[in-house]
This record gives sequence, structure tokens and C-alpha cells, in this order.
Amino acid sequence: MDISLFLILQLIAHLLTDFVFQNNRLATDKNTKGFKSSFLIWHGLIAILLSWLLSFQLNFIIGALLIGISHYIIDGCKPFLNNHKSLGRYAFYIDQFLHIILFIAVSLTFFTLTDFNPVINVIAAKQYIVLTAGFLFILKPTNIFIKEMLSTFEIESTPQSQELEKAGRLIGILERILVVIFVLIGQFGAIGFLIAAKSILRYKDTDLLKTEYVLIGTKLSFGIAVLVGLLIQLILTL
Repeated sequence: MDISLFLILQLIAHLLTDFVFQNNRLATDKNTKGFKSSFLIWHGLIAILLSWLLSFQLNFIIGALLIGISHYIIDGCKPFLNNHKSLGRYAFYIDQFLHIILFIAVSLTFFTLTDFNPVINVIAAKQYIVLTAGFLFILKPTNIFIKEMLSTFEIESTPQSQELEKAGRLIGILERILVVIFVLIGQFGAIGFLIAAKSILRYKDTDLLKTEYVLIGTKLSFGIAVLVGLLIQLILTL
């Protein structure tokens, strides 16, 4: 296994830790209470376990411990970052940047100092690993990223029901899955058809969502999906 495939596996571990194995309630509790959150220690343990398991390397336990401890420390300090006058609105991006930089640094150090002997041959499954990482990213992580982007630039919709909000997230996920599939099979025309179909949707001023809000969110969603699809293609051809 080369370092690029190892980093993709660690990215999957990170996505599972930060987005799949914590719901909104737990994330809010962790982000507001910091080191006082009862979930924070479990979050760190989940990071350690997933990082170690997806390394397929028994002696990566030290690296996994470092990654888990970094999760604990960074997320424990999140309330201070959220409340910072200048950096508060960028807390999500700073948090994710630090997590990614640290697991990359730990992985590179591990490859430099230790012989890599995976317990199973995962090279044969490279295609499935890359596809898993790509499709995992366009699910909940992208939903949260788009929400944070809109919030950062103070683009907000009118109040909406919880049911409508969930429906919007599901529609976005289905759109991105279709777009990535169309990119991978080279059907870019079908992507244009999806965009055209979505553009038919319009909201009046009295509706729950503003047209501009939907349009910006849609462009971000489609743009991210196209980039992920192209990146998957690029990695698989290397």
C-alpha cells in the first residue's frame, strides 16, 4: 500500500468519526461544552479505534492514539474558537483543517519511521476504497459544509419546518450521488439535464425558502459533486 491509499483510508476514518458517528445533538453538546462534554471522550476513543482499524496496520496504534488525542484536544477547545470575535465564523473550517493536517502529518511520519506491513492486501480494493471515500464525503459532510458556507456569508433562508429541512438535505444528497455517477460514466449531458430540471423550481416571497438561497445551495452542491467525481477519476487513473 502506498501513502496515498493510506491517507484515503484515514480520511474515511475521519469522515466516519466527525460526521457519521455523531448526530447533531452530540455535535452541539461537544461544540458548546468542550472539555466538559460527556461525549468528548467517546469521540476521541471512536477516532482512535477507526483510525487504527482502517490503517490495517497493527503497529499504527501509536499513530491512532495521536490522532484520537488530537481530536479530543481540538474539539475540547472548540467553544473558545466558536466564541472568538474574528475567528468564530470560521470555526468549522479551522477545526476540519487541523484534523486533516494532523492525520496527514501522523501518517507521513509513520511511513517515514516504520516499515509498513498491512495485515491484508488492500491494494486490490483501491477502486472500492476511493469510491467509498468519495461517496461518503458527498453525503452528510457536504450537507454540513454547504450549511456552514451559507452561514459564513450570512446567507439565510426564512424559517422552515424540520420536515422541509430534512427533505432538502435528502434531495441534495440524491442529486450529488447522481452527479458523481454521471461524471464517472462520462455522461455530463445528464448533469446539465439535472441542473435544468432543478432550475424549474421557484419560490414566491411568501414561501418558506428564498429562490436565491436554494440557487446558491444548489450550485454549491452540484459543484462539489462534479469536483469529487473528477477527483475520483483522477485518483483511479494514477
